[in-house]
Amino acid sequence: MVQTVRRLPSLNALRAFEVAGRSLNFRTAAEELNVTHGAIAQHIRALEADIGHQLFERLPRSLALTDVGRSYLVEVTRAFELLTEATGLARGDPQHVTINVTPSFAARWLIPHLQAFRFAHPEIEVNILATGHMPDFRAANVDLAIRDGSPPFGAGIRSELLFERRLVAVASPAMVGELGLPRTAEDLRRFVLLHDMENEWPEFLLKVFGKKQVPVAHNISFNLATLAIDAALGGQGIAVASRLYVQHDLDTGRLVQVIDVSLASGRDYHVLMPARSKNHKAARTVWDWLIQARDGVLEDGRSVS
Repeated sequence: MVQTVRRLPSLNALRAFEVAGRSLNFRTAAEELNVTHGAIAQHIRALEADIGHQLFERLPRSLALTDVGRSYLVEVTRAFELLTEATGLARGDPQHVTINVTPSFAARWLIPHLQAFRFAHPEIEVNILATGHMPDFRAANVDLAIRDGSPPFGAGIRSELLFERRLVAVASPAMVGELGLPRTAEDLRRFVLLHDMENEWPEFLLKVFGKKQVPVAHNISFNLATLAIDAALGGQGIAVASRLYVQHDLDTGRLVQVIDVSLASGRDYHVLMPARSKNHKAARTVWDWLIQARDGVLEDGRSVS
């Protein structure tokens, strides 16, 4: 049986194409690879001759990928990512996964559960990038993201529901013991309302009491939900918060739910993965672990709540 020999282009030419395709600039690609501008141009010409298609349109002051070049770049980039991962595994290097989350989700859910993840997957090192905005996966080198909202989250982004986001009003038991529970809108006159940047108190009041504004003792605003919750823990007022963020505090009695209502926010928590990460073994492992957390049991057997 005659075995077909695989004829591949030069690895240097493929690397030159991948970097030039990412930057759309031969000079930038030359600087990144520490070669000359002419070397990059020569590699690209050789690669185009080898595959029989033009990969770039040479414009007067810039470059643009052709249709063939654009689709080829996706596959070449994926191939280099697989090679990088395989080499790291062969060397025994730690696997790294970068997760983008909001600061409040990181503080209130992800960090408290990291120990369980490390116990289950000591071979994977997790990098947490906490930002208030949706990440540019490629520019920030992000593998996964956890965001609240509604799909779709963008072209080429796979998403799956993690947790429903429900809103509850919470306060410290000491404050409630002193001032009592608010039974009516008028009862809120005795309390300070703690707001975060989502400003969900008006909608909460409308659904509970039929009015968006009620007389209160004072209002305090924070730019992060976790800060409003910290203030509630400190007895400074009532916060409207995601139940996911305060469930442990409710279970342990550090907070109490002061209004017997739990409202759907319409913006649930989803885990997101760009198409380029689907062959990233470590990222898939984290994804699967998060889904197990959603279903109620982590890999070490402990409940998520």
